[in-house]
Formats: sequence, structure tokens, C-alpha cells
Amino acid sequence: MSRLFTPETLGPLEIKNRVVRAPVYEALAADDGSIGDDMIAFHKRLAKGGVGLICTGYMFAHPLGRAQKRQAGIHSDAMIPGLKRLADAVHDEGAKIAFEISHAGRQTEKHLIGQNPIGPSRIRRDPSFFIKPDEMTDAQVCEAVDAFVAAAQRAVEAGSDVIYLHAGGGDLLNQFLSPFFNTRKDRWGGSDENRFRILREIITGIKEKVSPDTPLLVKMNSRDLTPGKGITLDLAATYTAWLSELGVNGLELTTGIKFYDHMSCWRGAVPVKEIVRALPAWKKAVGWMLMKNLKGKRDLIEGWSLDDLKAVKKQAGDMKLVIVGGMRKKAHMETLLEQGHADFISLARPLIRQPSFVNRLMEGKTEESSCISCNRCIGGVMNQLPTACYKNGLPSKDDQRQQ
Repeated sequence: MSRLFTPETLGPLEIKNRVVRAPVYEALAADDGSIGDDMIAFHKRLAKGGVGLICTGYMFAHPLGRAQKRQAGIHSDAMIPGLKRLADAVHDEGAKIAFEISHAGRQTEKHLIGQNPIGPSRIRRDPSFFIKPDEMTDAQVCEAVDAFVAAAQRAVEAGSDVIYLHAGGGDLLNQFLSPFFNTRKDRWGGSDENRFRILREIITGIKEKVSPDTPLLVKMNSRDLTPGKGITLDLAATYTAWLSELGVNGLELTTGIKFYDHMSCWRGAVPVKEIVRALPAWKKAVGWMLMKNLKGKRDLIEGWSLDDLKAVKKQAGDMKLVIVGGMRKKAHMETLLEQGHADFISLARPLIRQPSFVNRLMEGKTEESSCISCNRCIGGVMNQLPTACYKNGLPSKDDQRQQ
């Protein structure tokens, strides 16, 4: 049997195969962040399609950490019933599930959270949100730590098999880890150790409150790709070693900051028209220019994160490595596993295109994904449409309003 379809462990948890559904924002939650039938049906299809471990889209751990209008929340006990229904539906189909826990930090907008966004430092207006966040007080940082720990407890209570911490992509934990965003001089900044402190305290807090049988998976940037010095591969290697020392069970590396270089997170075609359509009128001209300038600069490379994963592997210790980044062909995925570069293959857009992709691979009905990386799915969620394949274009604005 192909190694892709053999069981693998994450901590004490056995997962039926090596395929992970990468966390992708679903745009299916209710206005209060609760989960209903649409979100459950979305993930049930993935579980039926053969994925071993389904990672949900990011869930906000604190009301000030909300990043999207239709984003799921894990910030309140009131969310637990919907989360439990979701976990049960996935388990019924034989898959495992991980709730991705996040906080947007500066990467959100006032109309979503009711105040100016917060972050590690009050610096730098970015080219997408045009926001200068309020600098978090020591008490607010501690509150964020407690919110992550409480969210992890809710996840386990609701049936999540894995605790998944989002520390990449420009959200709050990434902001604290990055020297570009974090210019503090207190205990939360000023050195690599201090910038890492928030993640260390969250992990330590989770381990004190949650059963050691619950695996812990972390997503972290290997490179920020910001104009000034952010997380570099060398710094990512240092952080990887510290995560290993803390007993983290798995690591997924990603690249880029969403509001500095959208396409470094995804790669492939640049859906300029669809992304610009989502912007308010006063941002459209700037958005059009920025997105057009990215054309051809982030073309898809299958397994583009492989070199970064190789670079931190020695520091990873016993952590299982999850590779994400443009995997499309079965043969390529098998090679990565057989050569020991990764323990799990994480897929996003192929499973948006074909939720049954894993079963089709296993049954020999296909050898590669039919996803062409047009990235209209990204344009779709930016327009508050549910995550789906929009290869043939987004619905008109009139049709969208009627949905």
C-alpha cells in the first residue's frame, strides 16, 4: 500500500492516513461565530472523501481576535454545542478533527470588533488594512494567553482530537514572534526569547489544563517576507527547537503575511478582478495596482515549502512535520513521505476542488488534483462567499445578494 494511505501518529493519536486538510476559512459560520448545518455539512463531505485529519478554518479565541464576518468562534462556552456537533459529524465518517485556534491581532478591522485593532506594537500602516493598531498592555497580552488556553479547553470538551495553534500568516502570535511587528522592550519583546514568550506561555498553560493525551500542533511562519526584517529561516529554526523542547507534537510551516504579499501564502494565478471586487471603493485603485504587480511573482511550485522544512528538520526533534504548499500529484506526495522529508501531507485547494480527492487517489481513479490554482476560491471568500471552487467565476453581485 502507498505510504500516503498508511496510518501515522500525532502524539498518542493514530490518524488513518497521512493526508491533512489544511485549515481554510470556510465563511460558513453565523454572525455570532456559532456553527450550524452548513459548516457541519462542509466538513462531513471532507471526512467522507477520505481525509485522515481535518483542520478547520481559524477560529477566534477572543472577541477582539475576530478576523472575518463569517468566521467560527471558540471564544465562549456558548460555541461548544455547535463545535461538538461538528466533531461528532467528522468522527462518524472515520476522520479526526483539529480546531485551529487563532487571534487576528492587528489583522482585522474596527467594524468587526467594535474598536481599533490591537497588536504587539503601535507601528507601521500596512498596505491592505491601513491600520495602526493600539499597542497591547501587559494585561491585554495576559488576557490573550488566557483566551487561547480557555479555547483549547473548549476544543477538547467539544471533541477536537488535536489542539492546533495558528502562529503564522500574520495573525497575533505571528506578530509577537516577528521582529518586524514586535518592537516592544518589555518581557514580551526586545529579544528572540521574549518575542517567543507569548507562545511559550500559551503552550505551557494548555499543558497544565488539558490532558497530555491531546496532541498539540502549531502552524508557524518560516519566512514573513515583509519589507523589513521579520521571521527569517534562521529564526524559524530557533523557534522550532523551542517548540520541540516544549513537547509540541507537530509543526506545519507556512510563509508570508496576508496583508503584505497575499500570494506568498497561496501561490498560483492572481485573481485580480475577484479580489479587487471585495474592496471598498476607496481601496480599489490601490488594490488593483498591488495585485497586478504580483502577477507572475508567486507562480505555483509544487511543494514550495520543502526547502524550509528541510532547513528546520534537525531542530524539530520528535515533532511530526506537516508539509503544505501546492501538492497536486500523488507520486510527489509519496516521494516526500518515503524520503522522510515530511510525516503528513496538507492539502487545501485540491480538497476545495474535489472533497473526495483522497478517495479518488486511493481507488486509483486519478493520479493528481484537477485544481489549476486559479485562486478564485480566495477571491470568493474575500467577497464573503462560502469556500468553494469558483473556477468558472464568482456569481454576480445580484446573485450573491440573493444567496
